Amino acid sequence: MTQLDATGALPSDATRFSYPASAMVGDYLRAAAGLAPTLFILATVSLGDVATVVLGGFAAIFGVFAIRTALRHGTSLEMDDNGLRTSGWRHTVIPWSELDRMKLAYYSTRRDRKSGWMQLQLGAGRARMSLDSRLDGFEQVARQAADIASERGLALSDATAANLQALGIRAR
Repeated sequence: MTQLDATGALPSDATRFSYPASAMVGDYLRAAAGLAPTLFILATVSLGDVATVVLGGFAAIFGVFAIRTALRHGTSLEMDDNGLRTSGWRHTVIPWSELDRMKLAYYSTRRDRKSGWMQLQLGAGRARMSLDSRLDGFEQVARQAADIASERGLALSDATAANLQALGIRAR
C-alpha cells in the first residue's frame, strides 16, 4: 500500500509531472473555435427550433471539451516507488503493489501513422487513471508501469507490447 504523509500526499521524494500549457494550447484553441461562433450565432440570430437544438448540441460538445481540457491541464501526477497519485480536480491513487491492469494505446492522426498520441490506462481495483503522451515524463511513467506490470505478472495485449516497444521500452 502507498505510504502517504500526514497531509495525504506522497513523500517529498516523489517525482512530479504535469501537462505543460504549450501542449494544451491546441485543445484550448479548438474548443474556442467551436464554442465562440456557435454561442455567437445562438445569441444573435433568430433560429428555428431544430437549428437551435443542433447548434445548442454543438455548443455543449465544445463546452464539455473545453472543461475536460482545463481539468486535464490542472491535473498533476506524483510518482514514487510506491505508486502514482493524481492531484487537481480529481484525486486518484494507484499503488504499484495493487496494479492489476495496464493498456497503452496509440491514436494516429494520419494514415501514415507518423503523427498521433499515446494514452496510458492504469488500474488498481476500482481506481483508474488515464494519461496521455503530452504529460511531461510520460515515457518515465510508462516505463515504471511496464516494469511493475512485468513484476506482477500482468498479461499485456499485443498492441500494448508493440506500443511500449515504440517508446523503446521492452515488455517482459
